[in-house]
Amino acid sequence: MKSLHFVGIGGIGMSGLASWCRALGYKVTGSDRDAGKSENAHILSPLRNSGVTIFPQDGSFMHQGAPEALVFSSAIEPDNPDFTAGGDIPHLHRSQLLDLLLKEFDSRCTIAVAGSCGKSTVTAFLSEAIANCGSDAGFLNGAISKRYVSGSSIGNFHAGTGKHFVFEADESDKSLLNYTPDYAIILNMGTDHYSKEELAEVFGKFLNRVKKGAVVEKEVYAAVKPYLNNPDLQLEVFGNAPANECSYQLENYTISRQNSALLPVAEFKGCRKVTLPAPGIHTAANALAVFAMLQMLGFSQETALKAIERFDGIRRRNDCVGVTEKEIPVYDDYAHNPEKIASCIRMLAEITPGRIFTLFQPHGFGPLGFFRDELLETLEKTLRPGDEFFMLPPFYAGGTSSFKPTSEEVISQWKTSASAPERYHFAAERDTLRSQLLSQAQQGDLIVIMGARDNSLSLYARSFCKASQA
Repeated sequence: MKSLHFVGIGGIGMSGLASWCRALGYKVTGSDRDAGKSENAHILSPLRNSGVTIFPQDGSFMHQGAPEALVFSSAIEPDNPDFTAGGDIPHLHRSQLLDLLLKEFDSRCTIAVAGSCGKSTVTAFLSEAIANCGSDAGFLNGAISKRYVSGSSIGNFHAGTGKHFVFEADESDKSLLNYTPDYAIILNMGTDHYSKEELAEVFGKFLNRVKKGAVVEKEVYAAVKPYLNNPDLQLEVFGNAPANECSYQLENYTISRQNSALLPVAEFKGCRKVTLPAPGIHTAANALAVFAMLQMLGFSQETALKAIERFDGIRRRNDCVGVTEKEIPVYDDYAHNPEKIASCIRMLAEITPGRIFTLFQPHGFGPLGFFRDELLETLEKTLRPGDEFFMLPPFYAGGTSSFKPTSEEVISQWKTSASAPERYHFAAERDTLRSQLLSQAQQGDLIVIMGARDNSLSLYARSFCKASQA
């Protein structure tokens, strides 16, 4: 196939695949229901600059002639206008296309990164670390690597010239079971889409498809062991100490200030101290996973340690976008499930002495209903005295939805059982909430905006900042 139409091309995963296909010389078109919104320009403009034609999502793409296939994701409804207009044109799920593209890379070493939390960060971290080791790794990711952003590159795909190619493998729709990578990392198991019991089986089946070796977090390993039947798989386990069964152990994590700069440091068993590229115990765990994979790939210990000390980061992951007129830092983060939200808040607590004001927008009614109880339980353990949590209405991108539960209903329920109900708030309207927090926050405090799928959240975060930074 050499001509493809991407239905929902503005999605972070779909846009990366479209970029890859353009790099291979395909004729690529796409449509997106939000193609005209300014918050999506950072994705759609590089696509256009690389030669992709983008249409409204109304079937009008057929005016340029029929493509060989329509590429879609699990977020696209069966009655989408492009499907109707396309008639009998074959449909290709994005995971199927990714599998086809990976099979064209027989001469390259493919590395899949999976896990409920952190896989986008580690995909970027690992690909940059391999590049820091001297090999220009390619990657396909569900986030934007700051190092690779340009006028014709979104930053979620890089072809690379070296032998390694790193890609994010998504468990949310079980599409990772389509892949047969040479190597894999599994970071953790959370509760975002289905139970941990079902997820353990999915990850076990995935590991059985890996050709050469895998790096797996210790609790994941314990959960997937009953499902493993891949005797040729080289498997290394990583985790926090004490963990006698871990091949790679995080023995200590500290953060201090050196002059005005933060100095986060990790200690891996049997290694020198490592200066981390960002704060947070989860950063130390991610660095350990990257280090273990670099070792599995054959890089020396010192080369690997130096490589992980430099990482330029990705957008919307612990991303400080500026300060308010009162010099209060504002962060923009993709956190959208209980584990990710807690990790982000804990990291921010390390770097600010004051209160943390968290503004969270659920990425759908279904996910909110699924984790509403666990999120409260997690926040009760994570928030400090004085911290406040605000929940905006769920993001709705179309499709079937019961529109239940609402954020207002969830907050009302929380207030009946929370230890400090006064710190949980429903916020119906963004502008009103911004005005409230700009007035309420004081020196030493911090504001963080969290949520997935909705690119306007980044513009909203920047609207808190000084006019010169927005």
